[in-house]
Amino acid sequence: MTGSLNAGLAQWLMAAGLAPERYIAGQGTALGRAGRVYIERDGAGVIWVGGACVTCVDGRVLL
Repeated sequence: MTGSLNAGLAQWLMAAGLAPERYIAGQGTALGRAGRVYIERDGAGVIWVGGACVTCVDGRVLL
């Protein structure tokens, strides 16, 4: 999964009462990476996704 997918999924799971307001999700397992993202819904209902990251690809686009 990606962070953005985790954000959308969290919104749905929390609205359905299937996830707490704050939890940790794993991602990258299928690629051999033990990534963790921290999901939290604040008082205004905004979903926040955070965690450590590593730049794997860097580049520039000239338009």
